[in-house]
Amino acid sequence: MTIAVIGTGFVGVVSAAVYASFGHRVYGLDIDEKKIAKLKQSQVPFHEPQLEDLLKETQQKNNLDFTTEYKKAIEDADLIIIAVGTPSALDGGVDLKYVFASAESLAPFLKEDAIVAVKSTVPPGTLDLVRKRIESKTKVKFNLASLPEFLREGTAVQDTLSPDRVVIGAENNPTFEVLEDLHTPLNAPIVKVRPESAQMAKYTANAYLATRITFINQVADICEKSGADIEEVVKAIGYDKRIGAHYWYPGPGYGGSCFPKDVKELAHFSKEIGEADNLFVKVDMLNENRINLLLAEYEHKVGGFSGKTIVVLGLSFKPNTDDLREAPSTKFIPKLLSQGAKVVAYDPVVKSHAVKQVFATELETGNFIVVDDQQKLPQDADCIFLLTEWPELIGMDYSNLRHAGKDQWLFDTRNRLNLEQMKELGFTYQGIGRQG
Repeated sequence: MTIAVIGTGFVGVVSAAVYASFGHRVYGLDIDEKKIAKLKQSQVPFHEPQLEDLLKETQQKNNLDFTTEYKKAIEDADLIIIAVGTPSALDGGVDLKYVFASAESLAPFLKEDAIVAVKSTVPPGTLDLVRKRIESKTKVKFNLASLPEFLREGTAVQDTLSPDRVVIGAENNPTFEVLEDLHTPLNAPIVKVRPESAQMAKYTANAYLATRITFINQVADICEKSGADIEEVVKAIGYDKRIGAHYWYPGPGYGGSCFPKDVKELAHFSKEIGEADNLFVKVDMLNENRINLLLAEYEHKVGGFSGKTIVVLGLSFKPNTDDLREAPSTKFIPKLLSQGAKVVAYDPVVKSHAVKQVFATELETGNFIVVDDQQKLPQDADCIFLLTEWPELIGMDYSNLRHAGKDQWLFDTRNRLNLEQMKELGFTYQGIGRQG
């Protein structure tokens, strides 16, 4: 099969490489010439474990190519996958301009009976809008489908090769058969549904996981003020098979490229269809306020941040990625600086170009620096914030950050450090919902 994947972001590149590894002829298509030039050299423009090796392997076999030319990618394609970004609009709804632009651009080169599958996260009903745009540019017969992705940054290649399930939303049996055959090598359950259900499934999955994080944060706040310990509570409820011990992450709230965006969009979509009084509005609000409340609490405990030196450990929103979108660091650091603190940060993967792009204003203050080696972190910091649970940061020797005779606060916002060990070193330890 010949496949074209439009969009070479996180989802597009991983999907293209995996389909190519099955022996299909795959084109990755994007209008960004610089990005395509790098991908042609198997250079991944973002940090994702295993992906570079997979690109090299499939390109060496001539199964995968990257191009900026719609004609080259589309004219022989049996399947075209739209995997472009769907950012949130100013009102919180989804902005579909890139999906629509892709649909209109591919249409003139579409061959008869080709399948156009939307992998981008879109609300129910989007395929009808895509159909109209394609039909305005071509007279050939084609089929539409929804093929949502459920990838996690940092484990995307493994998630694609070993998924919990593959969800296919299609309008006819021939389309189901083609897409089911495409995913047979994965040996995963295939869930065949109508396109609207497939689209809603993606939003539902992310909204539920975001709600789970928000829920346990609310419980952690109660624990902290009542003598209970959130880690003990999670252990106690985890034995209930209806609840489970997995995916309880008390901390600074959810971040990244998907959860914040998808919860806002689902809240907005709910309002649009007459369900204004919905849970997702509240989940979004609680998460938006989460870091402000934590910082207010921390500021009170340390007697204000003005004039204090603060070490921030971890800039990315989660381990195994360099993604700074909605990362706690992007909220903590500006607020700490605005309160007169000096901030020194370290992250094992986030590079200087990303720091300069995201923290341009903060770097200009002269009170924020990022070091490239944990050995360069100051030993006499007044406060240390663990914001990302990188293994390198959890396992580092914290005695190197301890200044004898000085009061130092250690804020473990991920509850991943050994409480007793940190106290033995002399830190004043503060976790999330924990009793020290």
